[in-house]
Amino acid sequence: MVQADQAAVQGPIRRVLVANRGEIAVRVLRTLKRLGLESVLVVSTADRDSMGAQLADRTVCIGPGRATDSYLKIDTIVQAALSTGAQAIHPGYGFLSERAEFAQACEDNHLVFIGPTAEQIERVGNKLEARLIAEKANVPITPGGPVASLDEALAVADSIGYPVLIKAVGGGGGRGLKRADDRDALIRLFELASAEALAAFGDGRVYIECFVTQGRHVEVQVLGDGQSVIHLGDRDCSVQRRYQKLVEEAPAPNLPDAMRADLHAAAVRFAQYIGYRSAGTIEFLVDVQRDQFYFLEMNARIQVEHPVTELVTGIDLVQAQLAVAQGHALPWAQSDVRVTGHAIECRVNAEDSDRDFQPSPGRVNAAQFPLRSGIRIDTHMQAGATIPPFYDSMIAKVIAYGGTRDEARRALAEALNDTVISGVKTNIALHLDVLNTPEFTEGGVDTGFLGRYLADRTAMAHEG
Repeated sequence: MVQADQAAVQGPIRRVLVANRGEIAVRVLRTLKRLGLESVLVVSTADRDSMGAQLADRTVCIGPGRATDSYLKIDTIVQAALSTGAQAIHPGYGFLSERAEFAQACEDNHLVFIGPTAEQIERVGNKLEARLIAEKANVPITPGGPVASLDEALAVADSIGYPVLIKAVGGGGGRGLKRADDRDALIRLFELASAEALAAFGDGRVYIECFVTQGRHVEVQVLGDGQSVIHLGDRDCSVQRRYQKLVEEAPAPNLPDAMRADLHAAAVRFAQYIGYRSAGTIEFLVDVQRDQFYFLEMNARIQVEHPVTELVTGIDLVQAQLAVAQGHALPWAQSDVRVTGHAIECRVNAEDSDRDFQPSPGRVNAAQFPLRSGIRIDTHMQAGATIPPFYDSMIAKVIAYGGTRDEARRALAEALNDTVISGVKTNIALHLDVLNTPEFTEGGVDTGFLGRYLADRTAMAHEG
C-alpha cells in the first residue's frame, strides 16, 4: 500500500484558508493540522460555534447563514484570505469549488487555489465542452447532443430513440434533469427543464441523450500534476435517490476485469487531454444490458466519497492536492498504486426517510460514533450542535474498511447500529435496511435499485 507521507508538502504555503463548512471543512482542517500548517476557516453566523470553528487556528465570519450571503461570496472570501495572511485557499466540495471565477480570483490575488486551474474548471463544467473533450480523448459518450429548441430536441430524440434525458449544460446534481419516455413527455418537459437549468446555473441551455434503462454509476479517481496523470481505482455510487448518492464503495463490485481496466484508461486519457492538475473524478454510466460504458461528467474537485479511495489506497487526497497546487510533481507512478481490500461509505443525513426525506434541522442532543479499527467517521456533529436549515442535510459519513467486501459491509452495519444521534431525524435505519438487502449484499446494483426498494417498502406499509 502507498504511504500518505510520500506526498510531503513543502513550499511557500504556511497558512491555508478553508472556504467551506461541515464535515469537509473538518476533514481538510485535520490534514492541515497533521502537516503543521496554520488554518483559517470562514464561517457564517450559523457556524460560529461549529466543530470546524473549534478546530481552526482562526475563524473569519463572512456573513449571515444563507450561503448566498456567505459561502458563495467570492470577494469576501478572497479578502478574508488576504487579511489573515493565508497563502492558499482550499474550496472543499460544493459551494465555490467548481466556480472558475473563484479560482481565477485566487490567481489574480496571488493566492494558491488548491484545485485545478480556472480554465480546466470552466472546460469540464460546461457539459457540452466536456462531451467534446471526451470525444477527442477517445472516451465513449452517450448518443445525443445539444439542442437549441424543442423541434431540435424532438429530432434528436427520434434519431436515438426513447426514453431520453434532458440535461442542463451548465451543471448537475439532478437540477434541470428530466426523463421523457415519449414525444408527448418531451414536449411537456422541455421548457420546464430549460427553466430549471436557468434558475440553478444561470444557463438555460440543455442537451438530449439516450436514457440507459439499467445502468451503474461508476467513477474513477484521478490525480494530476499538470504533466502526468494517474488513477487511484474506481468507486461504485449507484445507490442513489433522485440522482443524489447515498452509498459509495471502492472498488466497484462485480465489474468485469476488462471493463475496469478500460474505465481506468479512459479516465486517464480524459484528464491527460486537458493537462489536469489536482484531484478529480471522471464519472461513467455503465450500461449493464449492453456491457458498455459512457462518459457522464468530470468533477474538478475532491468528492464527498473520497474516503473510500483513501482507505483502499492509503493516499491522503487533500495532502496530494496541497502538494501539486504548489507545483510539485506526483510522487507516484501508476505502478506504485495498489488497491487493497474494500471500503463502503454511508452518508448520514438529517432527514426523515418516512416523510419523503424531509430535512430535519435542529439541535443535536447526542452524537456518539463508534471508534474502532476499520471504521472511519467524517463528521462535524457533536452533542449540542445545531443543524441549520440553510445547507445540505448531510451531517456525517460512516465508512468501513475490510479485507473483503462482505467484511466491510458487515462492519459498516455494525458501526451504524452503534451510532447514536438524537434530537433530529436521520436516515441511519434506511442505510441498515439497504446494506442487508439481498441485492446490495450480492453487489452491482443499478441506479434504479433504491427507487424500487423505496416503492416496495411504501407499498408494503400501505398493505399493512
